[in-house]
Amino acid sequence: MKVKKFQGNTITDTMRLVGKEMGPEALILTTEKKHRLTHDNRYVEYFEITAMPNTEPEKDAVENDHTNKSEQSLDTIKTLKSELMSIKEMMFIMDRSGILSDAFRSVPAAISLFGRLIRCGINEHNVRKFLEQSDIFQNETTSDAKEIRKRVLKEILKEIEVSNPFETDQQVIAAFIGSTGVGKTTTVAKIAANEFLLKKKKVGFISIDNYRIAALDQLKTYASILGIPCLPAFNQKELAFALNRMKDKDVILIDTAGQSHYDYNRIQELQKLIASRPITKHLLINAGIHETEMARVAKNFKHLDYSTYIFTKTDETQQRGVIINQLISQKMPISFITTGQRVPEDIMTPSKMDVLRLLF
Repeated sequence: MKVKKFQGNTITDTMRLVGKEMGPEALILTTEKKHRLTHDNRYVEYFEITAMPNTEPEKDAVENDHTNKSEQSLDTIKTLKSELMSIKEMMFIMDRSGILSDAFRSVPAAISLFGRLIRCGINEHNVRKFLEQSDIFQNETTSDAKEIRKRVLKEILKEIEVSNPFETDQQVIAAFIGSTGVGKTTTVAKIAANEFLLKKKKVGFISIDNYRIAALDQLKTYASILGIPCLPAFNQKELAFALNRMKDKDVILIDTAGQSHYDYNRIQELQKLIASRPITKHLLINAGIHETEMARVAKNFKHLDYSTYIFTKTDETQQRGVIINQLISQKMPISFITTGQRVPEDIMTPSKMDVLRLLF
């Protein structure tokens, strides 16, 4: 792996030197602004980019060395490359960053972080805001990449709120709402398993999904495995009966029917069914959907007065930064994040840092 340092009077000149020798796909390891003393005792600034060519390991070396150590090294290299910015991406950012382009010339180490946050799904407007609010451009002596990252991530943390609705001594009745296929039933089962098996609470299921034939059967299967009650309730009278039957439970989890967030009639039906009860509502959102659609999901279910977000399927996307966009667009705490299909393992009640770690 050939690593080389390039120096130039401007960041643009230095990028061109990298591109000329290593090509537009060359990967940037570090970008720094430095100073040197001239022969007449003046300090002048210059820019230094450490780069490597974006090439595959030599074929012969791979074929002749099948040791675990070699394979692990190759995996490490591939992971490193996936996280680095190419000189082409760097030039693109400089060309389109407008007002920030001057700031990047002052603090070039911020360019890589800018690109990485964009790649993880945070929109450009929010990334600009985080960089500007971090004050890294107010102090040009801030050139350390770790310090820049620390300051910017601190700004992102300010946008994150978390809340566990089950951390209480009072009875909790919680309904889980969201679009079709978002994972409500499996999420309900994961939460039930943790509350029942780990926290030793008395738990019950109620299903008000009368649209999917298999929905109640699926929930009953989970209930049978855990040894907890499961009752159907498809109208207000049946819901009142089910809640009364479970009045001795610490936690009552209500699985609702999935529906399109554009089906306003069914959303209103659900609202009428649960509105008059002391039920907290929690909106499940697929973390893999587009930012615009995510905002519409949150807006259209808002009539149900939900109190937390639950982001599902985070294992199926690498652009989890859209979660940050949604938290900024419509402020709401996160109660749970699901990370796979396994019940009950693939769910967490996240800390702020847990949410932040999803980005990288």
